[in-house]
Amino acid sequence: MQQTDLRDIAIVAHVDHGKTTLVDSMLWQSGIFRDNEEVQKRVMDTMDLEREKGITIMANNTAIRYEDKKINIVDTPGHADFGGEVERTLRMVDGIMLLVDAAEGPLPQTRFVVQKALELDLPAVVVLNKIDRKDARPHEALDQIYDLFIDLGASMEQVEFPVLYTVATEGRCTTDLEQEEWTNLRPLFDTIIDEIPPPSGDPDATLQVLVTSVQRDDYLGPVAIGRVEQGTLRNRQDVMLCHRDGSKEQTDVKSLFTYQGLERVEADAAGPGEIVAIAGVEGIGLGESLSDPEHPDPLTPLDVDEPTMSMEFRINDGPFSGQEGEFVTSRQLRDRLFDEARNNLAIRVEETDSANALNVYGRGELQMAILIEQMRREGYEFCVGMPRVITKEVNGETREPYETAEVDIPEEHMGVVMERLGERKGEMQHMAHQESGRVRLTFRVPSRGLIGYRSKFLTDTKGTGLLTHRFEEFGPWAGEIPHRTSGALVADREGETTAYALLELQDRGDFFVEPGDRVYKGMIVGEHNKPQDLDLNPTQEKHLTNMRAAAGDELEHVPPPRELSLEDAIEFIREDELVEVTPEAYRLRKRHRKPKARRKAQMERATG
Repeated sequence: MQQTDLRDIAIVAHVDHGKTTLVDSMLWQSGIFRDNEEVQKRVMDTMDLEREKGITIMANNTAIRYEDKKINIVDTPGHADFGGEVERTLRMVDGIMLLVDAAEGPLPQTRFVVQKALELDLPAVVVLNKIDRKDARPHEALDQIYDLFIDLGASMEQVEFPVLYTVATEGRCTTDLEQEEWTNLRPLFDTIIDEIPPPSGDPDATLQVLVTSVQRDDYLGPVAIGRVEQGTLRNRQDVMLCHRDGSKEQTDVKSLFTYQGLERVEADAAGPGEIVAIAGVEGIGLGESLSDPEHPDPLTPLDVDEPTMSMEFRINDGPFSGQEGEFVTSRQLRDRLFDEARNNLAIRVEETDSANALNVYGRGELQMAILIEQMRREGYEFCVGMPRVITKEVNGETREPYETAEVDIPEEHMGVVMERLGERKGEMQHMAHQESGRVRLTFRVPSRGLIGYRSKFLTDTKGTGLLTHRFEEFGPWAGEIPHRTSGALVADREGETTAYALLELQDRGDFFVEPGDRVYKGMIVGEHNKPQDLDLNPTQEKHLTNMRAAAGDELEHVPPPRELSLEDAIEFIREDELVEVTPEAYRLRKRHRKPKARRKAQMERATG
């Protein structure tokens, strides 16, 4: 049996190719908003962090009406670090809309998403966006998409996908570039209805609901978002909650919602293919399923690719601990991290030998940085260590994660980029010159080699380069890879920095602090211009004399500090250093604040 009036589709693409913008245009043209209604841009990006960074982090869903049909649309993240969001989203839909920038063509995340969709045998509708760009090359980009599908082993039916061309910012669309006439998005809606199959579940069969997300609501409690695979789910109905470990418990649906536009609408029942929000089911977890209490038939639990990177999260034991954050204890930190792991399958948390530290495993630096920033904004205060890759032992051989990295750069920067990635054990796989004077290089690089590389890449390419990468496989250990070649400037006492001291110490390196900043013993205040660490006093004041001097001379000559973002700070630290995160600031510090303890730890690492 089929729900012929329903379609479920996910919009997938590489980061910044225009997914969320296209959803905006689809919502407007479907009549969800009034003509005089004020709606912010990228309405599907609901988190503050998503708006600030201009990327989608959490998969969000909406529903639109087109003629007599309902289309459930899921907007997915485009960055490889949030691949777990994409993987769980693909279990909710019957097809994908693959969006590709007409100038850039398919990039690494596009390959990752297409591979997952082909494994699930999902049909695709290909949309080439940003046709209005001056450097758009839609025919070449389409050829690359065909090559990608064939390379991934797609069947003939999967390769014969429909193609549309859009300018998402203007809500315009065409099926043929040769004809000059562009219309609104009606051809796109028609293609979705014609090409994406309706849900195939039987509304009278045993109930099966797959939970793909769990959100917290202050009034409703845990709200599970999922898709009804078969059967009919009713409000106030008794259901069997089937956990990932095979255990089961009976519960009931307190409230049932479906989606209309951006709103959750209370519903009495939902049939196969419907994306629903279920409130009040305590203990429900991501990837689990709901079924009939008398004849439970659980679905295969949701699974995602394993993490490739870990970071240590520990309590803040520095001198400023507890002065800026609301949640500072190890119990509060532990509860928050384990709660994150329950609601995000791409995150894993493990205990360590210390009661004050936990290891958090994830997909990459950006995913970790987003988690850290979310916790900071919630009022948590803690420290994080240097990112480490996860290794495996296979037949007595150590194996580490490798990534496919694509760089898009002007030709004049090709030499320095190839040299840098060569130092980091990168092997060039492919080179393609473009008419615009840019070149696209593909490398196979150990994940360790990419930690801390992004900021150097932007410096080397003067901000004109694009770097994207995604996990490929576990390969042989590549040997020693250089990380940071410079030492750190470390404060040797607590106090406030002075313009006089910073001016006197300028020749030692670049500073991260400015006059008036509070520092403490063991805090990193700058980057040394030599390989060794240097302890110094940035709080020294000018001795009073009888000689008169113009006030504020020092302030005029102190260069501005180098400001580090959270990602920059994570990339900067070494093994013996930490990033101190509070709601007010990021600080860098040594793991051992006293010089004697640092030397002792260094000797232990060298001998052990």
